[in-house]
Amino acid sequence: MTMSPQVPDHDGPPPVRFAFDRWTWKEIAHLLANLPMAIAGFVYTVLMVSIGVGLAITVIGLPLLALGLQGSRLLGRAERGRARGLLGLRIDEPSPLARVRREEGFFAWLWSSLKDPVGWRATLYSFMRLPWGVVTFAVTLVSLFVLWPVLPYTARFMANADRGMVRGLLSPSDELERRIAELESDRGVVVDTAAADLRRIERDLHDGAQARLVALAMGLGLAKEKLTDDPEAAARMVDEAHGEVKVALQELRDLARGIHPAVLTDRGLDAALSAISSRCTVPVTVGVDLPGRPAQAIEGIAYFTVSELLQNISKHSEARTASVDVWRSADRLLIQVSDDGRGGASMDGGTGMAGLAERLDAVDGLFVLDSPVGGPTTVTAELPWRDREDEMDAAAGRTAWA
Repeated sequence: MTMSPQVPDHDGPPPVRFAFDRWTWKEIAHLLANLPMAIAGFVYTVLMVSIGVGLAITVIGLPLLALGLQGSRLLGRAERGRARGLLGLRIDEPSPLARVRREEGFFAWLWSSLKDPVGWRATLYSFMRLPWGVVTFAVTLVSLFVLWPVLPYTARFMANADRGMVRGLLSPSDELERRIAELESDRGVVVDTAAADLRRIERDLHDGAQARLVALAMGLGLAKEKLTDDPEAAARMVDEAHGEVKVALQELRDLARGIHPAVLTDRGLDAALSAISSRCTVPVTVGVDLPGRPAQAIEGIAYFTVSELLQNISKHSEARTASVDVWRSADRLLIQVSDDGRGGASMDGGTGMAGLAERLDAVDGLFVLDSPVGGPTTVTAELPWRDREDEMDAAAGRTAWA
């Protein structure tokens, strides 16, 4: 008697198994971690606020509260990291606490810390999370063992609520806060650039014109002593001093041109760019199409940007021709400098491109470099357009107010 092989019963239900994807498991992990994180944040917040406010009548209460708010910032950063890793929520970091200079003193730091909106929002987030942490932990744990078929839906719903809380309380408050952070960074770039320019001017004066004028004074002193005894030698020394005066004057003119050229002040960008283009080792075509003159600061930045780019062309490009075009488009001043050289320029190639980009960024400008190997190279720069008349009216208003 042969026995037929046993055929499995296909009419029954499939075996029970979890079929959640990795994002569902990450959301479940986040919801289960809500309770311990909420307890830690709630305890910290209650202790920090109660101790700081309770001791506010003493000298240590407000400083403790200020330090506690900085600790709340760290808790907020940890929560943003947890949401980024488990919920896939990308949120920009809020602006850092405003830096207080040492000479401003302790009370300036205390006031800046106590009015920190980022710290207070993180404090509110930690305080209100405890009930929500209990609910999410209990619902997720029960659903994981009893109601697991609907767990993905409940997990997604509660995770979306968590995403909303993080966005609402732990993200930068608005575009203004992000703008303030950008302006603080740009202000540092402007200060560093101004300090570097002052050091360059001081070095050029000390090593160039000042040294030459000192030598000139000594030569004239010796000529004065020889005037009666050896008039011919004195005449030769005066003639040499005359030559030194011409060289010193030329160095001073070059230095003044590096600070702010007279032709730019008197005749504007068209004439000033034509003047610096004539000193370039490569033939340069200049085209300036502007309805008027921009503000002095914008005009100066545009001039020195083109000057630096033409120097790079002379030193590095091996080009045969180059062009400079300047025009206005809406509320932007656009500059385009091109050459047919060997290309390969980069922002970190030691040609000053990174410094130019930082300077333009500090005034809401834009710097774009396109330089494939073999050429051609095209640099496009944008600056905000401000009318010279508006700048003069603002200056007059400030003078009248003063």
